[in-house]
Amino acid sequence: MVLLEFSMSPFDKGDSLSEYVARSLDIIDKSGLPYQLTPMGTILEGEWDEVMAVVTACFKKMSGDCKRVSTSIKIDYRAGKSGRLKSKIRSVEDKLGRTLST
Repeated sequence: MVLLEFSMSPFDKGDSLSEYVARSLDIIDKSGLPYQLTPMGTILEGEWDEVMAVVTACFKKMSGDCKRVSTSIKIDYRAGKSGRLKSKIRSVEDKLGRTLST
């Protein structure tokens, strides 16, 4: 199972990029994969081919009308382990004995 964190944005569309982020989030949400949106990117959970297909779909959509696209990807693979999008946070909260703001 893979946790993949990525951010993708155009360099040629000015300061406000929420329109382009929203288009990617539409693709992500419709993928059916578990995900978590953060202010600096999105975390996906799934098999390698599934998460990479979502990133590819987001890139194809964005590059359709953007001349320059910046993408940052971080991947954590762990064989056979699913549900880590939430369980990794719970593990830290359990050790602290309190719920964190996530």
